[in-house]
Amino acid sequence: MLDTLQLMGQGFISALSFVNILAMAGGVALGIIIGCLPGLSAAMGVALMLPLTFSMPADTGLIVLGAIYCGAIFGGSISAILIHTPGTPASAATAIEGYQMTLQGKAGKALATACWSSFWGGLLSCISLYFFAPLLAQLALKFMSAEKFWLGIFGLTIIAGVSSKSIVKGLMSGAMGLVISTIGLDPIDGTKRFMFGQAFLAEGINTTCALIGLFSMSQVFILAEKEIKKRAKAAKFSDKITLTREERRKIRPTIIRSWIMGNIIGILPGAGASIACFLGYNSAKQFSKTKEEFGHGAIEGVAGSEAANNAVTGGSLIPMLTLGIPGESVTAVLMGGLIIQGLAPGPELFTKHAAMTYTFFAGFVLVQFFMLAIGTLGCRGFAQISRLSDAILIPCVTVLCVIGSYAIHRNMSDVVVMIIFGVLGYLMRKFDLNTAAVVLALILGPISEKGLRGALRVSGGDIGCLFHSPVSWVLIILSIVGIFSPFLMDKFERKVAGDENVDAAVQDETLS
Repeated sequence: MLDTLQLMGQGFISALSFVNILAMAGGVALGIIIGCLPGLSAAMGVALMLPLTFSMPADTGLIVLGAIYCGAIFGGSISAILIHTPGTPASAATAIEGYQMTLQGKAGKALATACWSSFWGGLLSCISLYFFAPLLAQLALKFMSAEKFWLGIFGLTIIAGVSSKSIVKGLMSGAMGLVISTIGLDPIDGTKRFMFGQAFLAEGINTTCALIGLFSMSQVFILAEKEIKKRAKAAKFSDKITLTREERRKIRPTIIRSWIMGNIIGILPGAGASIACFLGYNSAKQFSKTKEEFGHGAIEGVAGSEAANNAVTGGSLIPMLTLGIPGESVTAVLMGGLIIQGLAPGPELFTKHAAMTYTFFAGFVLVQFFMLAIGTLGCRGFAQISRLSDAILIPCVTVLCVIGSYAIHRNMSDVVVMIIFGVLGYLMRKFDLNTAAVVLALILGPISEKGLRGALRVSGGDIGCLFHSPVSWVLIILSIVGIFSPFLMDKFERKVAGDENVDAAVQDETLS
């Protein structure tokens, strides 16, 4: 216990270095800008900035990526409130009440609510990050080859299932990623596999190039095929971006409920902030003493959505850091950043690399304060960013994609790989396949393969070794649940949509 407290204290001392403070401020500001722009996402922003962290120390690089992640989740609320267009899917529920407040001349109050709720949701999520992650890392020490195989399968099934309306399409996406992960030299005997005479493929597909292509370049193609358009003009507002003591007291229970729900959803792989925001909004509505305000600019609705989606951030890091299972696309990119730094997710992060890990944790806590300060002071300026036309956005993102992929090894082959994955990501999005599952398969595929072949080698080829451990059976059951989880998610989304339709009908009847 004393050692842990000492590590936590040293982490804060390291995180407060001048370089790390600059990293936090710059990362949060950049993340908010990315979040403000409709069409971009937190995963896309983190993927674009990933190459810039190569030359940084591991803890500073992770702090930058974590700051972009948190900033982008909050930034999506600015365009959701001011132009009724969520900057990221995580702010979809915020637009319901936030834009109504803007129409009433309360845009400043809505932004203050979003900023305050995002701050507390993210800050409270750090509690679970500090106390649950080390415990789960200790459990991971018991994982042998068979358990690692099933762990990889579980990670693939749950993200492939939840992120697609079709189980078949979700599994197809994961299977496609598994096939791509076999490119390169065999990890056991060094045999060449699917290299087509290209020596640069010996180490397999570069994960960073794949990330940039699937998340960023594919979005460029999506934007380019549509008519170039200018964004809706952000509403001007004159009221202050502040909350009264009474308003903070009113939304406090909502923030606490949303924090708990968002944190749990973050820890569970596959759910993500887009689901958490609706759960937070729905619970705020159910427990509110002024239900009649919902649909007309309820401050509790904004608080519920924003506290929940930001609470996901800390929770989603736990399975990624301890078990190597990214819970969503953003943490998949962050995991790529760890691997690039030569760090493997798992128990070693809390033993051999504990100093770096706790510096990142401390930085993640401090990032929330930077988000509160920068968000409150800069909302008026960030609101104008949401007006950027696609004609400006497309070439800027394209240049960043090319430069980022080339900077990895200073090799044009990586740029070609990035473009190929950009085309692949574009086609997958057209056919409603899941790009996040492909990235997860690229990361988890080799882990699962080594686990399977290692277990079979030790047992002399006896496949029964995969079913001897109780942990293996738990992971098998979780994998089955993960496959069928789209039915539960679809049922929840239909319920939320039904509730919104009923409220709209009641409002229309009242007005008539």
